[in-house]
This record gives sequence, structure tokens and C-alpha cells, in this order.
Amino acid sequence: MTALPPDSIPTDELVSRLAEESRLFDATARDPERNCWLVVHRHAHGVLPSEYDIRDVPEDLYLAVLARRKQLG
Repeated sequence: MTALPPDSIPTDELVSRLAEESRLFDATARDPERNCWLVVHRHAHGVLPSEYDIRDVPEDLYLAVLARRKQLG
């Protein structure tokens, strides 16, 4: 995973929106870690990952989204 550049610290609004969006993937797998990674990947790269997609996602953003998702329950 990659770190976010210092000038692109995720906003609370972005983190909350992505945490909510991660719930949309619960229909296919109720795995918060996977689902948060999917939405962060889509946010960072504009598309969901393909089977062989090895691009990194911003680790700080992923961890923030995962923490917010856990707060939401």
C-alpha cells in the first residue's frame, strides 16, 4: 500500500462516504477489510480491481475508511 501525499489528507466527508459505499459490497461478501479495500481502490484508480490488478491503494485512506466502517457497525 502507498501513503497519501501530505497535501491530500482524507477529509471526514470522504472517509464517511467511502465507508458507507463499502456496505454496498456486503451482498457479495460480508468482509469489511475486503469491501473497504475495494472502494478505496475504486476511488484511487477510478475502477474496481480486476483479477490481476496489483496497483496499490493509499494505506492512510484505507485504514481511515476501515476504522470508520467499524465505528458504523
